[in-house]
Amino acid sequence: MNPLPFNIVLFQPEIPNNTGAVGRICVGTGSLLHLVRPLGFRIDDKAVRRAGLDYWKDVELRVHDSLKEALATADRVHYFSTKGARLYTDCSFQPGDYLVFGRETAGLPRELLARRREDSYTIPIWGPIRSHNLANAVAIIIYEAFRQVGFPPKTGDLPSAGQMP
Repeated sequence: MNPLPFNIVLFQPEIPNNTGAVGRICVGTGSLLHLVRPLGFRIDDKAVRRAGLDYWKDVELRVHDSLKEALATADRVHYFSTKGARLYTDCSFQPGDYLVFGRETAGLPRELLARRREDSYTIPIWGPIRSHNLANAVAIIIYEAFRQVGFPPKTGDLPSAGQMP
């Protein structure tokens, strides 16, 4: 199992600024970032670095050629989409979980969500928008995951998965 608390998986991300912001969230929460190709940008794109600020160098990053490859060592996987079957608050998180998010314009493949219906979740939307910004959705989910498993005792003391309550 990954020694970091959670694994954030971005399936074919398209917008470098979003990925940079998600990278910064990963650094701030001690989570591992997985990117699944094809990417809509180059990893060394200055927009990625700009959005991640000076934290991009600290991102624990893995780049994969397929979702299957990204999830090869995953014990537990949760999928987040506007088309998820359940509310994200119904998800029971555990350290080491893989949290999968789709492309900004198309989300996760419908056939994947149909196969993994019980593991698919959504963040409710009441206003006239199609979806939340990818980085905002990741932030909502990762902090709900930490709320459930317990926050680190103080700022700067990120626990490893084996240290989580």
